[in-house]
Amino acid sequence: MRTFEDDPTLTDLLNDEQRSRLNQYLGGLCGQSVTLDQHRPSPDAVPVEFNLETVAWIGGGQSDEQRRAAADLVSFVMMFIGKYRLAANLHHDATEASYAELQRQNEALRASEARYRALSDQLQQKVDEQVSVIRQTQQELYESARLRSVGQLAAGVAHEINNPIGFISSNLRVAREYVRDMQALLPDNDDNRELATDFNDLLNESIDGASRIADIVSDLKTFSSIDQADYTRCDINALLTSAIHLVQTEHDHQLTIMEQLGELPSISGHPSRLSQTFFNLLDNAARAVRDKEGQSAGRILVKSQAQGDNIQVIIQDNGCGIPEAHRPKVFDAFYTSRPVGEGTGLGLTVARDTARAHGGRLQLNSREHTGTRVLLTLPINEGR
Repeated sequence: MRTFEDDPTLTDLLNDEQRSRLNQYLGGLCGQSVTLDQHRPSPDAVPVEFNLETVAWIGGGQSDEQRRAAADLVSFVMMFIGKYRLAANLHHDATEASYAELQRQNEALRASEARYRALSDQLQQKVDEQVSVIRQTQQELYESARLRSVGQLAAGVAHEINNPIGFISSNLRVAREYVRDMQALLPDNDDNRELATDFNDLLNESIDGASRIADIVSDLKTFSSIDQADYTRCDINALLTSAIHLVQTEHDHQLTIMEQLGELPSISGHPSRLSQTFFNLLDNAARAVRDKEGQSAGRILVKSQAQGDNIQVIIQDNGCGIPEAHRPKVFDAFYTSRPVGEGTGLGLTVARDTARAHGGRLQLNSREHTGTRVLLTLPINEGR
């Protein structure tokens, strides 16, 4: 629609149909055909003015007075047409301005929505991070409490058992010497010799049992690292050996464990957490090599070696392996494939987190019905 910033023409004000109808009405008023045209149709035609400008001519009619009256009437009508067009243009301009403002506001709202959405995503990410930190802290607190409980138990066991075991071992050795002395005083016959031999065998078995109890207590103390600082120099092979003895005891010494422990430097670490990690990994391997009757049907390899700036601990079994569907979840906290009551689902999670806490990493490769290989890598120069 024209805004009439320029002077309008007749065709701007009236279209062909409107001009035809207006000519018909004027002819009826004048009693003779009247022509409204943009160009002067005849010398006696009268101009039609709009805003002091000639926009058309009136020709025909019976007299000059009729033509002038018709021209005035058309000018009067065009004035209202012009006002209508001006009002329409103003309305159009206002509508376009309002639409443009609405578009601007809509874009502003979209931009604001995008900012709030981005802020919401950032907040959600921070919430997820905090939830992850809280879960990790809860897990560490749980594991720390469990380790403290084991340490307290080991301390109590060491305190309550070490002294009696020492007395028992000493007394048994003295008793064995007494038996030898008594044997020399008894008559030398088959019954006395058989009795002395049996008595010596009983005493030797008792001494071996007491020594075995002392070893278990020692391993338990090493496992829980009683009276040691959080981080200290660790002998990885000693921690592995203690964990192996404890797992063997846990499984009634029915495991076939092959040890290939290489010469290793000591590293800075948390002995109890490393011991817990080795025990968890060995216990998983021990359960993997059991058959349906609970008997050991496979073997476990424990290997340690120095590789450059790292220590590598390998625990490998030829047991049942991990099904493919379970592998993505094995490091998830509280996930376990064991029956209810037989596992917390934290063994591998704690092992992985312990490796990370020491600046190392834990890798697990497994194939169902073939076995599992766990590689724990710890840096030698990682210090605290």
